[in-house]
Amino acid sequence: MHQLRAPHNFYIPVMGTGFTIDSPLFVAKYGISSVISLVDDLLIEQMRKYWCEKYDEAYEQISSDAEDVRAKRITAYLNLLNKLVKKQIAEIKSMPFEPESELTNYFEMLPKDHELRQLYESMLQEKDDEVKAKLQEELRHGITAGDIDVNIMTKLDKEHYRNGEQLPYEFSDAAAALRGYAKSDLCSSMVFSAGFNPNLYGYISQFEDFLPDENSQIKKKICLKVSDYRSAAIQGKYLAKRGIWVSEYRVESPLNCGGHAFINDGQLIGPILAEFKQRKDELIETLHGFYENALSGLKRFCPKLPQKVKITAQGGIGTSEEHDFLIEHYGVDGVGWGTPFLLVPQATNVDDETLHKLIEAKEEDVFLSAASPLGIPFWNLRNSPSEEARLERIRNGRPGATCVKGYLRFSREVTENPVCRASREYQALKLKELEQSGLSPENLEAVKEDLLQKACICHELGGGVLSRRGINGKVNTAICPGPNIVNFKKIVSLKEMIDHIYGRCSLIVNKERPHMFIKELQLQVHHFLQEIKNSYLGLPARSKQKLKEVKENLLKGIEYYRTIAEELFQDNFLEVLEELYNYIDGISLVDEAAG
Repeated sequence: MHQLRAPHNFYIPVMGTGFTIDSPLFVAKYGISSVISLVDDLLIEQMRKYWCEKYDEAYEQISSDAEDVRAKRITAYLNLLNKLVKKQIAEIKSMPFEPESELTNYFEMLPKDHELRQLYESMLQEKDDEVKAKLQEELRHGITAGDIDVNIMTKLDKEHYRNGEQLPYEFSDAAAALRGYAKSDLCSSMVFSAGFNPNLYGYISQFEDFLPDENSQIKKKICLKVSDYRSAAIQGKYLAKRGIWVSEYRVESPLNCGGHAFINDGQLIGPILAEFKQRKDELIETLHGFYENALSGLKRFCPKLPQKVKITAQGGIGTSEEHDFLIEHYGVDGVGWGTPFLLVPQATNVDDETLHKLIEAKEEDVFLSAASPLGIPFWNLRNSPSEEARLERIRNGRPGATCVKGYLRFSREVTENPVCRASREYQALKLKELEQSGLSPENLEAVKEDLLQKACICHELGGGVLSRRGINGKVNTAICPGPNIVNFKKIVSLKEMIDHIYGRCSLIVNKERPHMFIKELQLQVHHFLQEIKNSYLGLPARSKQKLKEVKENLLKGIEYYRTIAEELFQDNFLEVLEELYNYIDGISLVDEAAG
């Protein structure tokens, strides 16, 4: 059989620290790729212990005082996942073709136009037993697992000290996580998000698996989450000059997605993808030249032809029509479906209480908050256990959380040693400082509100899996769904969600749901207005010149969408575009700030 394309043209992106931490055990056996976070090695170790016990695998604890503990925990967990998924695939291949079996489900979940799905349909109709048996053997041979990809937020790169002395860079959080992945058995991708980290990028080429072998194969590939073409070109060039090829650029809507919202300058995902489509060959050709020179300097084998590059997209996709349009119009190689999978217990980890709140959530319950101690806007659920506990602490006169794990201890504003902005220590000291700041009552109240919104996300984003697996039911779960969650209103099976993605059914309950392009535009406008207000209140905001650039980019984006509106087959698409254009065009930065 010739080389088959990947089983599915969608993937499950990383969600929080815990929601996808063991997703590969439930979806990889069906050929579905997913991404797990490497932020929390304490949680990773707890999960390794849990799954070793479940699968009767030998477990030896890697204690917190072990040498290179973070990297070792990550390597051990990833190797366990890889071993278990391989075992699952072997078991599936040995099964008979019976209704509802995992073997049958594997093929029935595939898209209708996939070669294996078509071969499966032919096998079902075949009357000759001998021919049928041969087709079944061919089908078994074609089964492949989804990738176990991993994610590092490059900004989470805390330094470590021993006896008051700073340890070498390789013991920082991001570098140790990279090393843990590099030493694992996995053949998959490292997804870097949250921007450019030159120290981390310079460290990659020390590991053999990220470099091409004599057959031009790269065992561990690099994937960059990017906000636009320019960012992709800059980071891709930096890495290529160090002998590292970026195999995938994952374009993420800055606002219409869950988790942190890495705000851009008003560029919209449609025009961004159009530029990638237009300039992809140029990007590959340019980077290959730098790549060749770097590998030559490293005295490494270099492929004569450029390595393959995938362009994928994620953020707010909610219908099969949107999914198909991204693939057919922009030629993307895959589409990320995140938030809707929070309602699929077969694929992700959300505790029962929070799951019920997600189902009941209204549009006003899902909001862009200041909860992240990193100072980056963060999608939040208004009545999550984490939010309710935060507000309760404020009512009791003890704002701030106990800092359990410390992955976000970066601030030295009010202390000599770095602390987390969500911690009780930081907030108590900062509140005292603000009382002496001389700010006007209105500005003081706004700054206090921003301060007190900070939440313990590094620990509490793991609350769902800890509760669900019976490891620790006392953690107040934080959750970060994108605004798309309000369009889905029930718990569904993995098969139902896949059928929805491929247009075999529809799970959307909100018939008035705007197109993903319109929703992103509305979110950009709302954030734009909020920044204008923030600049008046003394809260974090971009300069007036930068906000002017945002406005211009939003208007340009609308002009682009006018050119493709007919292809979208969406009622009122042009009408809503015109309303938004006129509204944005009428915004005066001075007038809004004064208001």
